[in-house]
Amino acid sequence: MNHTGTAMHLHEYQAKQLFEQYGIPVPEGRMVESTRDAAAAAKALGGERWVVKAQVHAGGRGKAGGVQLVDSLEAVEQVADRLLGSNLATRQTGSPGLPIHRLLIEATVDIARELYLGMLVDRGSERVTIMASAAGGMDIEEVAARDPKAILTEAIHPAVGLQGYQCRNLAFGLGLSGAEIKAFTSLLGGLYRLFEQHDASLVEVNPLVVTGAGELLALDAKLDLDDNALYRHPDTSELRDPSQEDDKERRAREHGLNYITLDGDIACMVNGAGLAMATMDLIKLHGGEPANFLDVGGGATAERVAEAFKLIVSDSKVRAILVNIFGGIVRCDLIAEGIIQALQQVDVQLPVVVRLEGTNVDKGKALLAGCGLSIITADGLTEAAQKVVGAARGEQA
Repeated sequence: MNHTGTAMHLHEYQAKQLFEQYGIPVPEGRMVESTRDAAAAAKALGGERWVVKAQVHAGGRGKAGGVQLVDSLEAVEQVADRLLGSNLATRQTGSPGLPIHRLLIEATVDIARELYLGMLVDRGSERVTIMASAAGGMDIEEVAARDPKAILTEAIHPAVGLQGYQCRNLAFGLGLSGAEIKAFTSLLGGLYRLFEQHDASLVEVNPLVVTGAGELLALDAKLDLDDNALYRHPDTSELRDPSQEDDKERRAREHGLNYITLDGDIACMVNGAGLAMATMDLIKLHGGEPANFLDVGGGATAERVAEAFKLIVSDSKVRAILVNIFGGIVRCDLIAEGIIQALQQVDVQLPVVVRLEGTNVDKGKALLAGCGLSIITADGLTEAAQKVVGAARGEQA
């Protein structure tokens, strides 16, 4: 239930540092950025076995070789040397994966049981909702698909907050008893405070372990923070790791553009999120595949449009571009001038289909028709979608 483009992801070590501030117990561990520091960290932690964890913004690290259990300092060095500077490709990242610049070295834990614990914003119920399961350490989506009853949920009312009876309901459902229930209630309280105070959109502990001594530990930690609330948290904003983000999405954010990379070959440049979604739907309806979601916003200035074109042409998959602008706040003739300026500034060798609608639309179309650039114009959105799909296939307009 994480929404692309609206969350800032944290690394596991960063999430665990925040966990500790809220009294949520985590294994003893150290973040390192070099092979030499990895061995030194393991030595300082003590013991005879350690876990070496690649720090990337993706789940499924263990299956992809990004989490290694080792039993000598030499092995710590070898694994660190192999992981640092490489890319880790998991089921979530696809190819080529994400770069590994940091590792988390942790002491091993005596695990008696593995549980799952998550907290997210459920838009359906408009509540922060806790999800828990006795099937920890597994892909929770698989658990939910196989046995929905294995997932326990409690929705927190915003007026009263997390209640003791909700903690007990979940604890009993997870098969906890005695001192474990008290520890779980305390941990859940800390997790909810963290969620609220940092404007999180998702917290996941998978697995939450019960140790042989009956203690609870967050063995893993995933934390997503709401992008729209980062202005309230300047300290947390500094935890962003640009190396883990799509380069085009990062550049778009710097220019005030809303951009999300997709898998298709038809680029879209639209003003307004709703219109952008409708444009993508129509491209698909006519047999095409969108290459991106790109909302240039209400003030579609020449500079913004130029930056948007730069982003689009930097994607080698793109075979055609559809510009679909509704001139409400900004007049169509000004938008047309912006498109012409942008195309003169940015070397665009791809077919460009433009559909304008709104204030001064006839002036805008006249400007596009007389500019001397090879722009394909369309009157309606259906015609625009048909023309851009045809252009992407190499058909003449």
